[in-house]
Parts: sequence; structure tokens; C-alpha cells
Amino acid sequence: MNPLERAGARPGPAFEVTFDGRRIEVLPGRTVAAALWAAGITSWRTTRGDGSPRGVFCGIGVCFDCLVTVNDRPGQRACLVPARPGDVIRTQEGTGHAD
Repeated sequence: MNPLERAGARPGPAFEVTFDGRRIEVLPGRTVAAALWAAGITSWRTTRGDGSPRGVFCGIGVCFDCLVTVNDRPGQRACLVPARPGDVIRTQEGTGHAD
């Protein structure tokens, strides 16, 4: 059974964001991290040192593994930022700032 049906949830209509140029459909109320996970994307940051992939680790805004660039703002914690229609989300490399 679909979890939305089980909970009796009736979310509003889906909207689109883009991730690294790819269109993603998002249900209202989801964070950027939840939207990416739902689209099958589990990594959206690379570390400064060796470029290791990162995604959600804690999911509650305590760590910084889920950093992503949203609408040209680097360093956004994907687990805390609500996805909004038209958001442009990009993989963050290292700090997200020009070195």
C-alpha cells in the first residue's frame, strides 16, 4: 500500500524543481533532501579533500553532510530547506565557494 494512502494524506499538486539540470517532481511539504531521495538521488555533495560523495546523514540539521546549493546559495542543509516550485538545486563541491 502507498504510505500516503495509509496515512490518509492528500498533498497538493506536485511541482517541479531542477537538480543539476534534471527535472524532478516534488510533492508539497517536502524538504530538498526528501525530494532528492524520492527521485532516487542519494548523494549531492562532495567533500573538500578527496571528493567523496555525501548525502543525508543525520536528517535533522545537526551535521553538514547534506549541504547543497539552492538558487545559487551554497551551504544549504538539504534536510532543513523546504523545496519550492522552480528551485534550482545543484551538487555542492567542497565548500560551494570558489577556492
